[in-house]
Amino acid sequence: MQNGTLHTGDIIIAGTSVGRIRAMNDDKGQRIESAGPSTPVEVIGLAEVPQAGDLFYAVEDEKMARELAEQRRNEERQSQVKTTKVSLDDLFSQIQEGSVKELNLIVKADVQGSAEAVKTSLEKLSNDEVKVHVIHSGVGAITGSDLMLAEASSAIVIGFNVRPDAAIREDAAEKGVDIRTYRIIYECIEEMEAALKGMLAPKSREVIYGHAEVRATYKVSGIGTIGGCYVTSGKIVRGALARVLRDSVVVADTKIDSLKRFKDDAKEVQQGFECGVQLERYNDIKEGDVIEAYTVEEYRE
Repeated sequence: MQNGTLHTGDIIIAGTSVGRIRAMNDDKGQRIESAGPSTPVEVIGLAEVPQAGDLFYAVEDEKMARELAEQRRNEERQSQVKTTKVSLDDLFSQIQEGSVKELNLIVKADVQGSAEAVKTSLEKLSNDEVKVHVIHSGVGAITGSDLMLAEASSAIVIGFNVRPDAAIREDAAEKGVDIRTYRIIYECIEEMEAALKGMLAPKSREVIYGHAEVRATYKVSGIGTIGGCYVTSGKIVRGALARVLRDSVVVADTKIDSLKRFKDDAKEVQQGFECGVQLERYNDIKEGDVIEAYTVEEYRE
């Protein structure tokens, strides 16, 4: 005890633990009913064991004590999730500052063999300054669970031949999670290695124009396969780069070669309208595929 007098039956709070004193023993193990300043006591009645160094208070209002304990628990939880956000663009400076000693990565791929190959190659990039650690690898689309894990562990998400949908991209932006997608392993490894060395190429970013769902396919002699599409978001632009997504897995990376609205050529088709799409050097589109139209632009901060 430091000040005041403690009595059996008092409501007490220590750290995040609350309780009512059921019994007290002095330093000789004798049962006592009260304890004054400078008296060492053993207290029985707390619901959980407090941390060493927690301040110990007797209060009059049990409701207030429990509210205070809950507030302290919330503060502890918030402090645990306030970890350094890691992005590939800022990685080298964070390593130099000492704020990053371990680079956590989450790898998602279209097949298990690719996931294992990417995982193994990335972990070989560890050096004396930073350890590269793949905390999770799996097969399939990037999901909300992947983002939750990335946020909690300050990880970068690597997608190999898989793409995040619009909702996942938005969620990642809100959480501050960096998602990187690749189709060729050596490009993934080269970019990661460059980031570790502070030698990333000038920054570029993808700008997504929109998405269209393939609802029918038509084979035209001498031309190839035309996808009868419905634009589900944004717009589809003639000449834009395009990915074909099948169950969120990238099956082709190509370009929109021809775009028609009914029988007329179109420069672009907006959300909510149907269109015919022919892709450059790719004729294997199927009903249910999603065409993602995009461009890549360089930028300066």
